[in-house]
Amino acid sequence: MQPYFFPYLGYISLVKHTDLFILSDNVQFIRHGWIERNRVLKPNSGWLYIKVPLIKKEGGKTLIKDIQINNRLPWKQKILAQLQPYKNFAPHYQSVRELLNSLFAYEFDNIVSLNRAALMTVCQYLNIKTEIRIFTDMNLNIEKPSAPDEWSLNICRVLGNVDEYWNPPGGQEFYNSDKYEQANILLKFQIMNILPYSQSRSEFEPSLSIIDVMMFNSIKEIHLMLDNYELK
Repeated sequence: MQPYFFPYLGYISLVKHTDLFILSDNVQFIRHGWIERNRVLKPNSGWLYIKVPLIKKEGGKTLIKDIQINNRLPWKQKILAQLQPYKNFAPHYQSVRELLNSLFAYEFDNIVSLNRAALMTVCQYLNIKTEIRIFTDMNLNIEKPSAPDEWSLNICRVLGNVDEYWNPPGGQEFYNSDKYEQANILLKFQIMNILPYSQSRSEFEPSLSIIDVMMFNSIKEIHLMLDNYELK
């Protein structure tokens, strides 16, 4: 999976239920996706973005691994200020605030290192033990893919001893299960059953950052949500 910034619940569930989770940083960066931003509640209604400012690259295709953070802007302070309204109605605000403070105590030059650290901080909070690695740090000599579904397949082949590959449901149309069967790898898609939880307001805002989930739910409640899925 690409390294997302404090991703939604389904992403975290995929991390929890796999043995090895690889952050794909060797693909083209697309601005205004989930790499540098995510969504949290707006104080009164609706939602807003929390964002990490990036240094713009001029021309050409930039890989995710080469995306630098613009640390001249006070983005950490801004994000914490945007989350401040949660203090008035979220029961786990203080715990999440301390989690963010511990993360933001470190300096990050690039978006991949930040997002990996953020993901590992969330996993530590939730007691998720899955190994999380960055693709380019692994120095894997994989065969050049000839189709989008062969990135993961070729990685699995090089890793060896891989029985299953799990993917979110959004990419089903890109995958040819026959290729995986021929490699003795079972291809599965994790379908989340995400139910509303209390956000202390009348209208539920779905698919927000894991930050929102942690603000309103205990660790035990979050694990019940993470385990609520089907495999197809």
